[in-house]
Amino acid sequence: MEVDGSKGNMAESPTNSQQTVSDDDEIDYSVKPEFYDPKLDDKDELWVQKRRKGYTSDAVLSCPACFTTLCLECQRHEKYVTQYRAIFVINCKIDSDQVLKQNGPKLIKGKSRREASSVGGETLKKVSCSACSTEVGVVDEDEVYHFFNALPSES
Repeated sequence: MEVDGSKGNMAESPTNSQQTVSDDDEIDYSVKPEFYDPKLDDKDELWVQKRRKGYTSDAVLSCPACFTTLCLECQRHEKYVTQYRAIFVINCKIDSDQVLKQNGPKLIKGKSRREASSVGGETLKKVSCSACSTEVGVVDEDEVYHFFNALPSES
């Protein structure tokens, strides 16, 4: 703030933040952006189609915490629409130490594989995102992955 000596009024002088121009005014749109590839979406689509080998998918699944892709080809559960199953996954790690036991609709944690197997029913292992370790689902004895904590997107 400056004091105007002749009138004794307080006049505000603009600060640096008030003199800043909009970012849009500083961008030169005549120069092609360095990191832009207009054909990148087409290249990514070809890569996914090559990995799927012609099969279709109900969704592409991603980790809910870090958005890492977990599965390119999966099938939505018939009854529980937020759950998916898949055989081929990426960026997933199986936690062999955490074994779950399924008796009907509930999951019961077992301390060891021997203890879980002796109870009867299906043995499941916890599956986590390999990037951030967020639990995203389980894998059964037939190596079918069941995702219940994943973000689906259009495939």
